[in-house]
Amino acid sequence: MFEFAWPWLFLLLPLPWLLRRALPPTTPAQALRLPQPGLRLALAGGSTASSFTPWLLALSWLCLVVAAARPQWVGPPQAQVRSGRALMLAVDLSGSMRTPDMELAGQPVSRFGAVKAIAGNFIDRRRGDEMGLILFGSQAFLVTPVTYDLDAVRAQLQGVAVGLAGSETAIGDAIAIAVKRLSALPAQARVLVLLTDGVNNAGSISPRQAARAAKAAGVRIYTVGIGATRMRVPGFFGSQIVNPSADLDAGMLTKIADETGGRFFRATDSDQLIEAYRTIDALEPMPQHGPSLRPRQEWFTWPLGAALLLWLLAGLPRWRTREMPA
Repeated sequence: MFEFAWPWLFLLLPLPWLLRRALPPTTPAQALRLPQPGLRLALAGGSTASSFTPWLLALSWLCLVVAAARPQWVGPPQAQVRSGRALMLAVDLSGSMRTPDMELAGQPVSRFGAVKAIAGNFIDRRRGDEMGLILFGSQAFLVTPVTYDLDAVRAQLQGVAVGLAGSETAIGDAIAIAVKRLSALPAQARVLVLLTDGVNNAGSISPRQAARAAKAAGVRIYTVGIGATRMRVPGFFGSQIVNPSADLDAGMLTKIADETGGRFFRATDSDQLIEAYRTIDALEPMPQHGPSLRPRQEWFTWPLGAALLLWLLAGLPRWRTREMPA
């Protein structure tokens, strides 16, 4: 359908007529005082050619007012379908996330490097979900509140560095912040994805206390323990095999997931990390319809162009006038 966004601007249509009535008219005597009477005679001679000028100016003003009223073509209503899920992503930034025990496309990368690459793809596939981002180390910080702007979430994750929040791991504080932010959302929509490579050794809230609060608030927690179990490192007597994930508290992460109705994933390499995200990706959505939107196409350029053209045509006879010799 066709409509005007600002139809009240049509009240300006009589403005030129009102100005003409309000301003004093130009008298013939004033016209005779022109210093160049030849020009006056030339204009009089062109009166036949310029007899349409008032009409052209009136049409130009009409088109200008129509353009200002913003004519639009409005399409049919289109309901927005959203999944209803609200995912909070909590990522560990402690110093151990620098450990280069992961591989990505055949190249060794740090744990956080793998997380950024794989979680970035996970975020891109969450169109229709709300998502927020929490980063934690010695302290936990809410970086991005729950939002549909997933590009902002991905940009924040890509822009951080390991150690930014401290070198230790405050898992309980990260869960507490997520619970506080998710508790106001519908019960079936509250999901926290917690990714860490260590054990809780910082913060003011223990993971067990935070898990109980999450259960009470109906927040499901999916925990991901990242880090390889074997890594070759150089030593005094040559290279040796060590377990770089010896500090990972898998038992604690499993209890948190089980208590809140989630699941624990162990990602010793990039493939397992991808599989963990795919499993989380398979959560059943809770379909809900957002507010209906009607696509709008602006048409003001057409009357605006017509107004400019009519104004140029109205001024054409005056521009063609040449001064006659005295």
